[in-house]
Amino acid sequence: MFKLTACATGVDVAPPQANSSAEWMNVCTDWDEWDKAGPAFRVFGNTYYVGTCGISAILITSNDGHILIDGGTEAGADLIINNIEALGFSLSDVKLLLHSHEHFDHVAGLAKLQQRSGAKLLASPEAAPVLRTGTVADNDPQAGMHADFPATRVDGIIQAGEIVKLGGLALTPIATPGHTHGALSWQWQSCENNRCVSMVYADSLSPVSSDSYHFSDHSDYVDAYQQGLKKLAALDCQLLMTPHPSASKMRERLAQVEGLIDPKGCKVYAADVVNRLNKRLDKEKFKQ
Repeated sequence: MFKLTACATGVDVAPPQANSSAEWMNVCTDWDEWDKAGPAFRVFGNTYYVGTCGISAILITSNDGHILIDGGTEAGADLIINNIEALGFSLSDVKLLLHSHEHFDHVAGLAKLQQRSGAKLLASPEAAPVLRTGTVADNDPQAGMHADFPATRVDGIIQAGEIVKLGGLALTPIATPGHTHGALSWQWQSCENNRCVSMVYADSLSPVSSDSYHFSDHSDYVDAYQQGLKKLAALDCQLLMTPHPSASKMRERLAQVEGLIDPKGCKVYAADVVNRLNKRLDKEKFKQ
């Protein structure tokens, strides 16, 4: 278990000027640009969306400091910083940085965020070398498709199921390889007005690759991919978020009465990825 004792003072975990999701919906469209600025808003309780219109970044706050999941693109880091500060939080109170999967659109901004905040970055064993070098792993399905991104310092390795704690915050990492080998999904609890909700930030998980990569050539990887999807579908998941907000229809769901709260969210999301993976495997089999 990774545990960090922080000494953050004067942290307001319920800023009075937090935007509503309606403001984000007015500015952002489905599958919007990755580096388009969008207003931060409270998702539920002490969980906030601080990403851009097209790329998510999730801030979980406490009186002992905050945790940020994902850092967007290199340019997106400044937008995330602006959103955190616009909520009334201090960037220096961000004590831990976490990741979903190790592609530039979600982690290239971590170097700047770490430099500006002084936060510790924790990574899965498979993602750590990528984050340290800024170069996508050779075994990544998308190897060769992306330029290098700024390398950053990895301060600790976290294993799947090893709870990450910061003061009263407790986040559980779930290994969900498929999009990348080091991909993690995250589960935690946020409370508001005597109601507590199980939050899940599920990785992208889409079976996207270079033209030369065939998932069917990597049976062990496909097995791990499928097992991760089963774990995701079985989670207590009342509120789902994803690295690309439109991948889980965030804008559409925000317009509903219950907003993002949907106990079937992870199950539906995982089922969709299973369907896409099976179609990909069938396509590869047909071409052989």
